[in-house]
Amino acid sequence: MSGSRPRHAARWRQEGFIREITSSLLSTRCCRIDFGPGLRHNRKSRNGDTMANPTLASIQNELLRIQTLAPGAGVASSPRDMYGPALPPPASAFHRASALSELADRTFDVLVVGGGVTGAGAALDAAARGLRTALVERGDFGSGTSSRSSKLVHGGLRYLRQGELRLVREGLIERQRLLRNAPHLVAPLAFLIPLLGGGGTMDNAALRAHGSALWLYDLCGGARIGHVHRRIGAQEALVHLPSLRSDRLVAAFVYHDARVDDARLTVALARTAAVDYGAVVANYVPVVALLKDVSGKVVGARVAPLGGGQIEVRASVVVNATGVWSDDVRALDEASPQRSTRGDPAAGGAIRPARGVHIVVSRHALPCDMAAVLPVPDDRRTIFVVPWGDHVYVGTTDTDYDGPLDDPRCSREDVSYLLGAVNAAVTRPVSRGDVTGLWAGLRPLLAEPGTIAGPSPSPSPDGTVRPTRTADLSRRHHVWVSPAGLISVTGGKLTTYRRMAADTVDAASARLNLSGGLRSRPGSPGGLRSRRPTIGRSPTRHLRLRGAAGTEDLRTAGAAERLGADPCTLDHLVARYGGEARTVLAMAQAQPDLARPLVPGQAYLRAEAVFAVRYEMAQTLDDVLSRRTRAALHDDRATAAAAPQVAALMAAELGWSTGHQESQIAAFTNRLAAERASAGLSSTPDPASAAPGGVVNRVGP
Repeated sequence: MSGSRPRHAARWRQEGFIREITSSLLSTRCCRIDFGPGLRHNRKSRNGDTMANPTLASIQNELLRIQTLAPGAGVASSPRDMYGPALPPPASAFHRASALSELADRTFDVLVVGGGVTGAGAALDAAARGLRTALVERGDFGSGTSSRSSKLVHGGLRYLRQGELRLVREGLIERQRLLRNAPHLVAPLAFLIPLLGGGGTMDNAALRAHGSALWLYDLCGGARIGHVHRRIGAQEALVHLPSLRSDRLVAAFVYHDARVDDARLTVALARTAAVDYGAVVANYVPVVALLKDVSGKVVGARVAPLGGGQIEVRASVVVNATGVWSDDVRALDEASPQRSTRGDPAAGGAIRPARGVHIVVSRHALPCDMAAVLPVPDDRRTIFVVPWGDHVYVGTTDTDYDGPLDDPRCSREDVSYLLGAVNAAVTRPVSRGDVTGLWAGLRPLLAEPGTIAGPSPSPSPDGTVRPTRTADLSRRHHVWVSPAGLISVTGGKLTTYRRMAADTVDAASARLNLSGGLRSRPGSPGGLRSRRPTIGRSPTRHLRLRGAAGTEDLRTAGAAERLGADPCTLDHLVARYGGEARTVLAMAQAQPDLARPLVPGQAYLRAEAVFAVRYEMAQTLDDVLSRRTRAALHDDRATAAAAPQVAALMAAELGWSTGHQESQIAAFTNRLAAERASAGLSSTPDPASAAPGGVVNRVGP
C-alpha cells in the first residue's frame, strides 16, 4: 500500500468524528443543582466551554494573556525572573491570627465550611469572582479525604465499564486544566496494563476489549495529554515492571494520565484564594452552630477556634463543603441531634463513606519505572502500583465504612488484600515487612436511593432495594440548597474538584441575587462608591495557582547552576513549590542548617518545615510531616524518629513551650504507631526492606 497514509491517520479521523458526536451527546453536565423544594435547575454546558476542543494556537494565546494579567487577576504575583531576588510570599495574607481577627470583624458574602480540595476550590472560585469570602476548616487543610487519595488526576478508565462516559470526559477535561494551571503539582504519568492469562495466553476477544476501551478513553480526551495508548510486547513490559510473572504475561498496554500531590494542591488553592484574591482563610476552626435570622435563614456560623473562645462569623451564604462530615453540618441546619444516617438515604443521610487504603513499599521491594494497573484475583476491581520517588505505593481498597470519621485506619485485612493482588502478578513476593508507610482515607460517595451496603449489585427478593458495593457507586457530585439556604456539595472526586467548586459558587451567586446585575458598596472614607461587576461564569478554568508562575523558568537547562543549587534538590523543590522554590532555596542557602534533610534518607529539607510554618499556616507536627511534606507517608518509622528535631524547628517559629513541644511529639508518634498496629505491621524497621545504599528521594512530590 505504497503512497497510503499511515494506519493511525484513519483512527485520528475517527477520533474527530466520535469527538463531534460525543460533544453533542454529552452536552448535559454531570451535576444537578436543586434550589430548594419545588425548584430544580439542570445546568447545561455552554458552547465553547468544556465541550470545545481548543486549538494549540488558542491555548498559547490564552496562556500569554494570563501571564500578562495584573497580580490578583488570575495569576499568582510571584516574580517570573528566576535570576532576580527570591521574593517571599506575603506571610500576612495567610496568617491564622490575622484571619481569626477578620472573621470576627467582617461580614462576608460567602462562608465556606470545610478546607478540603472542594472547599478550598470553592473559596478560590468565590473570591476570584469578587465575592467577600471566608473559609474555616475544623482541622488542617486537606487533613481528611483530600490528603489521603490515590494522588491521581485522571478520567477514570474503570468508569467506562460502568457506562459513566460523561464523568470520564469531564475528568479528562479537568485533568488538562490542572496540568496547565498547576504545572508544579500535576505531572503526566505513564500507566502499564499487563495482560495476564493462564499459561501465557489470552482470548483474542479479551485483547480487543482492552484495546477498544483504551481507544474510547483516548477519544473521550485521554489523548489530549500528548500520547495515545499503545500495545507493547511481554519483553518490553518486563523492562518497566521486571518482577511481573513472565509465565502469565501475554502483552501489555501503555496509556497516560497524571499524578498530583493532593495535600499540596489543597494548600495551594487556599493560599491562592487568600494571598491573591483576599479571602480570609483559617484552619483549626470548627463550626459548632449555624446562625439564623428571625425568618430561619442561615446567616453565618458560630466557630470555636483552637486556642479558646468563640466567634460569630456573619455571611449571606454558607457553603457546606465538609465531605464525609456533610451530614453532620446538615444536622446543625436542621437543629437536630446528629443522627446515624450514614449510607441510608431513606433516613436522611446523603453520604455513604467508603474507605480507601494504600500501602507504601520501597522501590527495591517492587521495582518499576511507570505506574501499573493490576487485577485483583476473585474481585471485579483493579489496583494501582505507582512509583513515588524511592518508594512505590499500592492501592486502593473500596469498602463501606461505619467507624469514626476522624480516624479511619488500615486493617490487617486491607493490607492482605493489597499484598495478595500484587503478589498474584509478580514473581518476587512483597511482604508485610516491606511496608514502610500507609494511609487510609474516606470517599464521600453519594448514598443512592434504593441501595444498601452489600457485597454485590444483585436485587433483593422484593425487588425494591439492591445491595451495592461502594466500588459500584457513581463518582458524580450533587449540589443542593436547604430550605434555610445552606448550600451543600457532596460526592465527586479529586480530579473534578474545580467543576464541583464552580457549580457550588453558581448556586451561591443565585442565592445572593448577583447573577443579573451590579451591587454597590461603600468605597473610600471620602464617600466614593465602587460597583462590583456581575457575578458570572467561574474564572478558574484558566486561573493558575500560586507557584505556577516561574515553574517553567526553573526547569530550564542551567537553572540549578545559575542559582547555585544541586540539580536534584532544585527538581525536588520545583515539583512541590513551583516558582516559590526559590524562596525555600534561599532560606536553605542563607542558613546551612536548613539545607540538611528533614528526615534522614528523604529529600525534604529542614527549610521546608520553616516555610510551612511561615507561609502555609502549619500549626502541628502532623501538618508538616504528613501534609506540607509527605515524609510520614513515605516512611513512618524514620519520620517518627526525626519528629523531635522537626518539633524543635517549629517551636522556634511558633513559640511553643517545652511542654507543648513534647505533647506534639507524643501525639504524632503515637498516631503513627497506632496506625501500624491496626494494620498488623511491625513497629521496628525490617533491615531487609531497606533500599541499598540509602537512596534519597530527590524528585518525588
